Amino acid sequence: MPIADSDGTSIYYERHGSGPAILFVHGSGGHHAAWWQQVAALREEFTVVTVDLRGFGKSDSSMDEFDGQDFPGDVVAVLDQEDITDAMLVGQSIGSVAALRAGLLRPERVSSVVLGHSLGGISHPELRELAAADRAEAVKLPVIDRLLTKEFQTGRADLTFLFQQMGTFNVAKMQDLRNLDTNGPSLEDIQASGVKVAFLAGEKDAVLSVKTVTRAHELLPGSHLEIVEGAPHSMYWETPDKYNAAIARLRRTLTAPKEAA
Repeated sequence: MPIADSDGTSIYYERHGSGPAILFVHGSGGHHAAWWQQVAALREEFTVVTVDLRGFGKSDSSMDEFDGQDFPGDVVAVLDQEDITDAMLVGQSIGSVAALRAGLLRPERVSSVVLGHSLGGISHPELRELAAADRAEAVKLPVIDRLLTKEFQTGRADLTFLFQQMGTFNVAKMQDLRNLDTNGPSLEDIQASGVKVAFLAGEKDAVLSVKTVTRAHELLPGSHLEIVEGAPHSMYWETPDKYNAAIARLRRTLTAPKEAA
């Protein structure tokens, strides 16, 4: 069983396939197995790494409380353990915050970061205000309606049930991730790192609007923007074909300046 040591905490991860590396970082209700539709689709062309942050899945959950500020180090521990030097980190929702911070901690190991349905905790007053307005609307909805479309819930009750069950394997909860975006990186910090950033958004995301994500893209020079038609917040689960195509396209095309030099 592959385990990385993150300052004394055991972090479970899996490595599949071969080729350019993609490392997925789950959100508050996920863990390594949530990426089953991505591993099966992408492992023929890419090295696919999935990880359980502390408190999630098979990683150490024995601590009394969890500090979201430790999560980026968990990702770094896996990168170091596997000696990956050209990873594209892909975050889902709040997992994108851990992904971006990990990329900035180890720019020599990370060529790009994909912020899935997230601003990655970027510290910017206009973006903070836009995201807060989106959240104010999102909280009016039942949690499941924020993540999956009504059509999917009705048409795929089986996968909706499985989606909801994923979180039952975790000890850590959403509140344990809340402080992840405290003292987040500035736009200047990201540019200085040489790590490329892509924003991946769903047209039907009920948590973070396309308008907000587009504005973040406009503010970060050199960033990429992918908006997937008809996709909700949990695009990776509901529309995996579209999601996987976007991830593969980004992995093939994103190249950090340090690599091109």
